[in-house]
Amino acid sequence: MPQEQEESFGLGVRHLTVTLAAPDARWPEAYALEEARIRGALGSLALDIQHFGSTAIPAIKAKPIIDILIGVRRFEDGATCIGPMEQIGYDYAGADIVPDDYIFGRGIKGETRTHLAHIVEHQGHNWKRNILFRDRLRSDPTLVQAYEELKIDLARKYAQNRAAYTASKKAFIDKVVTDGGRA
Repeated sequence: MPQEQEESFGLGVRHLTVTLAAPDARWPEAYALEEARIRGALGSLALDIQHFGSTAIPAIKAKPIIDILIGVRRFEDGATCIGPMEQIGYDYAGADIVPDDYIFGRGIKGETRTHLAHIVEHQGHNWKRNILFRDRLRSDPTLVQAYEELKIDLARKYAQNRAAYTASKKAFIDKVVTDGGRA
């Protein structure tokens, strides 16, 4: 996706920082364009590709970064995806940041991120967890509101520390995927 298009979708957050944006109805279109690029690059290696993360949840503030979940047959197949992903502009961040997850970023390396792609085993733990969390939020406005309030608070606390922001959301996410987020 050319830089002008990324900007027209309001995408981009300075590397390692946290900035939330109002929901944008154009984010699903930005995802669809990127999904097509990834499908073209990975072909049959990608068994399924899904939009997840907060930009996939209507009506919630989000970091304006499109999160993409790519399912491959076996986790080890993710290594085969590194070259094709790099050819379409993704930087390989590694497979040691999140267990069983090859992570790729797109944007201006070291400056901004517009897309994050996660290559995981299709129907494996990370796949199911991410899809379940997304789907539970999509179907429950009360959970969306609680999650957004948490995100706003954490973005204030950790504006310059994306890793701490992400880690601080884990307990909420765990609760949603294990029991639907109910008290």
